[in-house]
Amino acid sequence: MNPLTENPSQRIVDLSFGFIYSAALCAAAELGVADLLEQGPRSAASLAKELGADPQSLYRLLRLLASAEVFSEDDSGHFSLTPAANYLRTNAPGSLRSAVLMLTQRTFWAPAGELSQTVRTGKDPFDRIFGAPFFDYLERDAKEGARFHHGMSCLSDLENGPIARSYDFTAMQRVVDVGGGHGGFIIEVLKANPQVRGVLYDHRHVLAEARPTQAGLADRCELAEGDFFESVPAGADAYLLKRILHDWSDEVCVRILRNCRKAMPAHGRILVVDAVIPPGNTPHDGKLLDVLMMMSLPGRERTEEEFRKLFAQAGLRLTRVIHTPAALSITEAVAA
Repeated sequence: MNPLTENPSQRIVDLSFGFIYSAALCAAAELGVADLLEQGPRSAASLAKELGADPQSLYRLLRLLASAEVFSEDDSGHFSLTPAANYLRTNAPGSLRSAVLMLTQRTFWAPAGELSQTVRTGKDPFDRIFGAPFFDYLERDAKEGARFHHGMSCLSDLENGPIARSYDFTAMQRVVDVGGGHGGFIIEVLKANPQVRGVLYDHRHVLAEARPTQAGLADRCELAEGDFFESVPAGADAYLLKRILHDWSDEVCVRILRNCRKAMPAHGRILVVDAVIPPGNTPHDGKLLDVLMMMSLPGRERTEEEFRKLFAQAGLRLTRVIHTPAALSITEAVAA
C-alpha cells in the first residue's frame, strides 16, 4: 500500500484498505510471531504448530505483512524478521509490540467505526460504546488499562530522549511531570540534567509501575500520588504536561493549567509537550492524532494560536514554541 502514489484513484483505494494492515499487525503482535523468529527463518506451518494457530491462515497473514516489508518470505516459504518486524519482538531494543497492541485495541477500533456519526454530532461515541468515559473505563478494566499504559510508555520511549534534549533545563532544580505515567519522560530529563530533581505525579494505580527506580534514579525522582484536576505539587521550576492537554476539552485544559499556574513560583515555566498543528496541507502526524482524539476522547490537537488562547484563559502567556525531532513540540508558557 502506498497512500502517496501518484495515481489519485489508487490512493483512495489504498487508504480504504488501511485498516486491514492495522488488523494484521495486531494479530501478529498478539500471537507473538516475531519472538519465534528471533532464532531464524521458519515456515508458517512450524510457527502455527507452536502458536496453536491454523497454518494456512497464519501463512496468509504473514504473506500480506511480508508485502509491506514486515517479515520476509523466501523461496522455500520460510518467513524471517525484517528491520521493521524486529520491532514486534517483545524484548527488542525499542520494541513497539506494546504500542501496536495499544493502538489497535478496541478502545480505538470500535469508535473509529462510528466516525461519520462523530463528525455529524461533534460528540465521541466512547461513553455510549463502553459505558464510561475513556480514562474511567481504563481504570475500571485493569487489562485494557494496562495495555494502554504499557503501549503509551512504549510509544513514548521513541521520542522522550530527543524531546528532553530539545529544552534547556540547566537553570532548573525541580521539575514536576504532571500525569507522567510510568515516568519515561522525566527519566530522560533527569538523565540529561544531573542537577535536576524530579517529581513523577500521577494516580496510584499508574505509579505502581513507575520506572525511575529501575532506571537508577530513585534518589532524584519522587513519586507523588494525586489528581491534576484538583491540584499539582507546588514550588517547581517547571511543570511538564506531555500528551496531557490533547486528551481534554478547552475547558478542562484551562482547569489543569490554572492548577499548574497556582502551584508554580513567579519564575516558573509550564512546558506543554503536544503536537502543534501547522497551517495548510502540510502532512503532520498531529493531524492523524487529532482525528484519533476526536474518535475516543473529548480532546484535540491544537495550533499555536489555540494554545495561546488556552494559556491566556489560565493566566499564562505563551513565550515560544520549540520544535523537536519528534512529532511533538514544546510550547512554553509563563505567568501573564
